[in-house]
Amino acid sequence: MIKGDRLELTIDAIDDEGAGVGNCQEWRVHVGFSLPGERVAATVEHCSPHATAAWAHLDTLLEPSPARVAPACAAFSHCGGCLLQHWHYPEQLAHKRSLVERSLGPLGIRVAETVPSLRPFGYRNRSKFVVGQRDGRILLGAYAPRSHRLIDLTGCAIAEPPIEATAQAIGQIATELGVLAYDETSGTGDLRYVVLRSNHAGKVLALFVVPRRNSRAVRDLARRLRAARPEVVGVVENLQPEQTNVLYGQLEPDRPLDGGDTIEDRMGPVKLRLSPRAFLQINRSVAARIYADLAAAVGRAERAIDVYCGVGAIALTLSAEVIDVLGIEEVAEAIEDARASAELNFAKNVRFVAGDAALVLADPTIAGKRADAVVLNPPRRGCLPEVLAAAARLEPRTLVYVSCNPTTLARDLKLLDQLGYRAESATPYDMLPHTPHVEIMTVLQPR
Repeated sequence: MIKGDRLELTIDAIDDEGAGVGNCQEWRVHVGFSLPGERVAATVEHCSPHATAAWAHLDTLLEPSPARVAPACAAFSHCGGCLLQHWHYPEQLAHKRSLVERSLGPLGIRVAETVPSLRPFGYRNRSKFVVGQRDGRILLGAYAPRSHRLIDLTGCAIAEPPIEATAQAIGQIATELGVLAYDETSGTGDLRYVVLRSNHAGKVLALFVVPRRNSRAVRDLARRLRAARPEVVGVVENLQPEQTNVLYGQLEPDRPLDGGDTIEDRMGPVKLRLSPRAFLQINRSVAARIYADLAAAVGRAERAIDVYCGVGAIALTLSAEVIDVLGIEEVAEAIEDARASAELNFAKNVRFVAGDAALVLADPTIAGKRADAVVLNPPRRGCLPEVLAAAARLEPRTLVYVSCNPTTLARDLKLLDQLGYRAESATPYDMLPHTPHVEIMTVLQPR
């Protein structure tokens, strides 16, 4: 098989990236935007030099799947997000359960049905936009996959409505003011990126990423935006002068241009204070469901440790039933938000420590005292072996692992089993509908 070959094949699965997969002779062919059960015609775009695997462009649907639905976004298949939007939602949920079963089934772990999102659309509470210029107007969009071709994201059905409305207002006002989009070749322009975060009450905090300070056009844009959209509580500026694809600059602290520089949100019963770049789960209702289920699994306890605590949402959820809660996070800015959120919730039984998880857990003042519960909520790469070993040494009666990666979760659960902690079941949650992403909560008990 070579690039340019035209094929006809039947799709029998979805790969980890959301593309359909089928067999053509001895080759396994990945075809974007195709679905299981479909017969397709496709053109080969790339062949692996290491395996009989190829990637192809969908040309024609010869036999569509009955589970195929009309996508809600005009930018579907162009922007690179929401790759499963053309698939009937219950089929997506079943697929995500199968992803988890594939990783955890060999370990003898039962996998529950996927918990759906209350809102399959309009759920995303934070969106990042590339600022571009086309036909004399400013547009907010995203780069098409593997390119710097800008796709207009007007009408995005995934973002919460206040984000969509604010993005449209920014584009219109910036055009009227003559704001110039950043040109990555020349390094000129006023505005590189816009990041918008909305909260439970429909308020919005905007972050403008700029190549240089003191642009009058950017200041005027911030002022005009807040005048036109009262739900925007503040506009903050981040300086990124480097000619790089890295979103945020780190040379100077962010500074407010107009209004406040933080926003308050709610995750279930917990109030959170968030700075512009703080990480928070994108789907507020699904995250609240996970945290409620997690708190129920822990129950009443004397002491709990939340490892990789971020802005403190899990730790603060646990604080209602746990006498003493410790949150550990290596990102210092997240710890600042967590401590401010603890004050918002009058949670005097929670403390937060900034530092590497393995080093903090090895501290004698922490390692020398048993914990009733330990929560692990690591990034996609999972936990280091020394973190898992330190967690087991605390001898918790309940260990909860929240993961966004079935593969690294399976790896870590194997090691925890060797350390004396066994999982009987796992629950997938659909944190990001219409994407291949799945969140998983696993509760472990000592063997």
